[in-house]
Amino acid sequence: MTSVNRRSMLGTLGAAAASASVSWTLPGAAEASTGGGDRPRSAPRPVAPVNAEVAAAHSAAYKTLPQVVVGVDVEELMTIHTAADVQAMRPRLVAQVWKSTGVLPDGLPEVQRDVGAPAELPAFEGVRRYDRLTVRLPFGLYSTVFVLEPRRRPHSRVAFYHNGHGEPLDTMQRTAQGLLDHGYVVLLFAMPFYHWNPTTLQDPNDPSVTRKPSHNDLGLWESAKFSPLAFFLEPPAVAMNHVRATYRPSSVQMVGLSGGGWTTTVYPALDPRITRSYPTAGSLPFFVRPGSPKPSPTRGDWEQRQDMQPGFYGVADFPDIYALASVGPNRRQMQILNRFDECCFNGVGHRSYEAAVRQRIAVIGGGDGAGGHWELLEDATHGQHQISPFALSVILWDLDINCAHLP
Repeated sequence: MTSVNRRSMLGTLGAAAASASVSWTLPGAAEASTGGGDRPRSAPRPVAPVNAEVAAAHSAAYKTLPQVVVGVDVEELMTIHTAADVQAMRPRLVAQVWKSTGVLPDGLPEVQRDVGAPAELPAFEGVRRYDRLTVRLPFGLYSTVFVLEPRRRPHSRVAFYHNGHGEPLDTMQRTAQGLLDHGYVVLLFAMPFYHWNPTTLQDPNDPSVTRKPSHNDLGLWESAKFSPLAFFLEPPAVAMNHVRATYRPSSVQMVGLSGGGWTTTVYPALDPRITRSYPTAGSLPFFVRPGSPKPSPTRGDWEQRQDMQPGFYGVADFPDIYALASVGPNRRQMQILNRFDECCFNGVGHRSYEAAVRQRIAVIGGGDGAGGHWELLEDATHGQHQISPFALSVILWDLDINCAHLP
């Protein structure tokens, strides 16, 4: 098979999987057909081969376990062993973010209803109404969250989508459109200083002075009473309060890419009101990062780095954060990593912790009766920094077929 034909075949496969997902049974229909108790047996989970052309263009470092992870005992690295450990650790992390006693913010956003299609967003189809939420934050910062209500709502589920450090909006458009087509009310988030969010911040010592920081400058705003982590994690918390009061959803899912994948990893760990989460290209445990092929080592921005956040990550490394995001009734997380990602968190180093984390969470959920599920999807169908059409097809399958019997 020629390389052109192989690329054509893989592209057709991804597009077909994504488009086929639109016809899958939605939760309400599945419950009607099965009495609400049994899982539907149709529509098996999408699968796709390794993209041989992309694989051939990458070194063996993208295909073999890095030496730095060999011999690491992930079971010993994890400090969460029981559901009680989950309940004890979560407020400690919340307190690191909000310098509080471990309670999530209870405020509500400012709401502008029916604002029309915002110029900041790509075009979407099937939207009945757009709302704009404004979350006010310290130092004059604010975060804008867009709410997209679909014309057709066969169920009461809601989904958050969080973009990262200024990636193009194609993944946002593709993912949000897929969720809208499946009847989800969709909320769109961007990271501080990116996309439609403001780029300036009041100086920490003189509010009359305006500065234009990067994420890596945010340590200057850290104090005994405030953590800049709140800039990242308060918008979804306040938006969640609005969603619960306005829509009374049966469940809230979260999907994110890159820096938004980091948020989609960490925020569900802090807030069990997120039922299912799908972080993509957003994190690796710290012991794995030096083995990531490109760039090497993968460090992440200020909010993602252990040396910049010794308090937060001193409470929990990422394997424990994955557990916090997964344990609980009907809760689950699917971490998605692109093996040939052109940006970050690539390679196959994740294979060193995948089985141990999955097993630990299964034991907690089953043995303690707490429930919960965690798994990892390695996407080798492309070489880009994105949620691919194949990955999206798996997300939609997991939500609408595998979880059709759940709220």
